[in-house]
Amino acid sequence: MDAALEATVQRQLERIARQTQAEARVPALQVAIYRGDREPWTFQIGQSGTQRSLDAATTFRIGSITKTFTAVLVMQCRDAGLLELDDTLGAHLDVPAFGSATIRRLLSHTSGVQREPHGDIWTPEGVSPDAKRLIAELAQAEQVLPPGRRFHYSNLAYALLGQLVAKIHGVPWLEIASDRVFRPLGLTSLSAQPGPQSAIGYQVDAYSDHAKPERILDLDGTEAAAQLWGTAADLAKWGAFLADPATVDPTGAVLNALTVEEMRWPVTLTNDARWAIGFGLGLMVQPQGDWTVHIGHDGAMPGFLASAQGRRGPGVPKALGAAALGSSGTADEIIGLPHQLLSAAVELDPADIAPWEPGTPAPERYQSVLGRWWAEGFEHVFGWHNNALNARMVGAPAQMPPAIFAETAETNVLRTVSGREVGEQLRIIRDRDGNAVELRWATYSYTRDQRTFDGFLTARG
Repeated sequence: MDAALEATVQRQLERIARQTQAEARVPALQVAIYRGDREPWTFQIGQSGTQRSLDAATTFRIGSITKTFTAVLVMQCRDAGLLELDDTLGAHLDVPAFGSATIRRLLSHTSGVQREPHGDIWTPEGVSPDAKRLIAELAQAEQVLPPGRRFHYSNLAYALLGQLVAKIHGVPWLEIASDRVFRPLGLTSLSAQPGPQSAIGYQVDAYSDHAKPERILDLDGTEAAAQLWGTAADLAKWGAFLADPATVDPTGAVLNALTVEEMRWPVTLTNDARWAIGFGLGLMVQPQGDWTVHIGHDGAMPGFLASAQGRRGPGVPKALGAAALGSSGTADEIIGLPHQLLSAAVELDPADIAPWEPGTPAPERYQSVLGRWWAEGFEHVFGWHNNALNARMVGAPAQMPPAIFAETAETNVLRTVSGREVGEQLRIIRDRDGNAVELRWATYSYTRDQRTFDGFLTARG
């Protein structure tokens, strides 16, 4: 990017952050944008609350963003064949209650398990249980909803998933996360405890400018739900990974890109009347309009609010993520800031447009498949692009991805690998000369002319 344009873009992004810090009254605010085709951008404003100046290396508590790392560790276990998502918790962990809860439901907050471990953790005298006490007191926690009934956020569920991962690997949760996620992705700031470089978290008084420091609550046996500290730079990269793992982690050292895609698929909605946030396997999915979504998680702990998000959609640069970390437990504007930054980043500095280049012709066996076909009264176009057979409904929004097909071991049978009817077969029916005369996609008949369901041509003219 031209240096002058880059400076202009950064000034605009900086202004968004400054406005949030001033209007929301955040003692220390740190933001970052990670982008696959640009140098990372970081900015911070305010005071750390310590003798050390606020800078890009200052760490903040990230709260429930921790859950996304726990979810990835669970999916690593699944991919390694150590568990299945529909296994029950009790099949892998000796528990006195909730043994019938499935791993999938625990991940998606649809298990119906109560929000917190037994005891009043979030009170002045509250103390989080250690791992042994967490399990010992599990029978005193409630099943507050039937399994699968609806979304119900649960720190207890993620505490149990952390214990599950530790049991499977035979080492503490933090050690597994460090070895299998933090180090492979170079997320060097992430830790379970604050250090000399950490900001102080505050409760900002509603009716004055006073900010009172909050106590640091160690989550101990529930650490897998919300214990971590880190920087906005590392969290922006993490958001980019969740949105575009193939770019951030091309070798799949942390997780296969298809598995991350599985995690992103919404399992439930957080609210049945306002379809603003979906929840997948440990990930929040927030539609932004125009076929664009943000993927990530928010975090809240005493004195801190945080959010890390990645952006997916047409025209979005590869591996785009943003994070905002603030040292106020009351400034909700911090949670919305990454969404503003991502939108502004795309508007101010859109993805480069790759030039179209001529490609190879369709293989001879597919040349008679190309062109227009009709099914259920609607017209579709089958084409050969990017070395694959694909299909689009005529009139579909330009941003809507096409269906893409891959060959199978059976002649004239392909499998839909993405887009509409993913997973379904496409069968090619040919005449004696080998030309395609009919397609059967997901068992529906596709013909060159518009026909009724009983096979008659639709009258024309």
